[in-house]
Amino acid sequence: MNLFEELRWRGMIQDIMPGTEDQLNREMTTGYVGFDPTAESLHIGSLVPILLLVHLQRAGHKPIALIGGATGMVGDPSGKSEERSLLDEATLEKNIRGVRAQLEKFLDFSPEKPNAAELVNNYDWFKQIGFIEFLRDTGKHITVNYMMAKDSVKNRLEGETGISYTEFAYQLMQGYDFYWLYTHKNCKLQMGGSDQWGNMTTGTELIRRKSGGQAFVFTTPLVTKADGGKFGKTESGNIWLSAEKTSPYQFYQFWLNASDDDARRWIQLFTFLDQPTIQQLEQDHVKDPSQRIVQKKLAGCLTEYVHGAEALETARLTTDKLFAQQTTPIETLSRADLLAIEGVVTCTADRSQLEQGIDVVSFLALVGVLPSKGEARKLVQAGGISINRRKIEEIDFRIDASLLLQGEFILIQRGKKTYYLVQAR
Repeated sequence: MNLFEELRWRGMIQDIMPGTEDQLNREMTTGYVGFDPTAESLHIGSLVPILLLVHLQRAGHKPIALIGGATGMVGDPSGKSEERSLLDEATLEKNIRGVRAQLEKFLDFSPEKPNAAELVNNYDWFKQIGFIEFLRDTGKHITVNYMMAKDSVKNRLEGETGISYTEFAYQLMQGYDFYWLYTHKNCKLQMGGSDQWGNMTTGTELIRRKSGGQAFVFTTPLVTKADGGKFGKTESGNIWLSAEKTSPYQFYQFWLNASDDDARRWIQLFTFLDQPTIQQLEQDHVKDPSQRIVQKKLAGCLTEYVHGAEALETARLTTDKLFAQQTTPIETLSRADLLAIEGVVTCTADRSQLEQGIDVVSFLALVGVLPSKGEARKLVQAGGISINRRKIEEIDFRIDASLLLQGEFILIQRGKKTYYLVQAR
């Protein structure tokens, strides 16, 4: 199947400008996606645009990843209810280095390839343009009426906070990015999320008015969760692509804990598995949903793709240690095993108190698993606490030294996913 057939069955196309498919079928086409360096790591919300570039390159076209060193100083109003804080240059440069390093993991930059990927930073051309020059040579080609008709602007104008001139000008800057790439890199395609449609079409309009050229865009749907929750968010915050910000174990767990509905959509969207393979996985999953076949495949493919095979193996071992009660009895875990478990909150307890014994409610509050005895009591009574994989429902249950694993540790589970490793000292 061709590129667009592939992207359609995966659910990666929402809006597409007429003529886009003809352009890609006609010749090797250069296409780009922009990434704002608002943090030193991308998060999983950036995976779809990254994968668009990967699919583009696999289909024989040339991908460009644009890092918004200049536009990152301004801030995109799309999907925002208020203006975000502007970054200083030192922070921005640090973020750009981090984002660049991540993008280089996914795209092939080999110079001998005719469709080798490229990385560009729009600060490199914006730093040479003066304000008056930009107004005279670019601003005059796009009317205020045209800019105000965009949803990203209209929504802010109708809201309480309004929109600053800085953010209002963002779509013109993004449009100029497309014009610059069209002029200097023969780039004829821009891709991005559906919330970027207005900014992206401004670029095609600028190319038409300023140089008489023709360019194309298409967008992907914004990723959502079936329950209405925000994709990529957990209790602890964003799921990052950086192993330092989100451990491979936590990354693996995010995908493993996807609902059946989400997992079926996400395995098409985020992996390179072909259609027959995914259909077979779904059929196998229906036969025994408790085995979570689709989720396991999704989590395995993505963790290996982002973090590598070794990190995936570690994530699986950690999962076994925490969850596989029958295959790995907790008493058999060595001290090294316990200390190597990723994504677990560590805390300490007074060994002398454990030797004397202490009720579970007081213990949970004392080591910081719960902020108060009242909350600890409620959670114990609700069956939300397990000690060394044993569910505790009696508030007078005693915690003592006999529970210490390897004579040193107690493993506490709070709710379904949060673990604490308490070390006696």
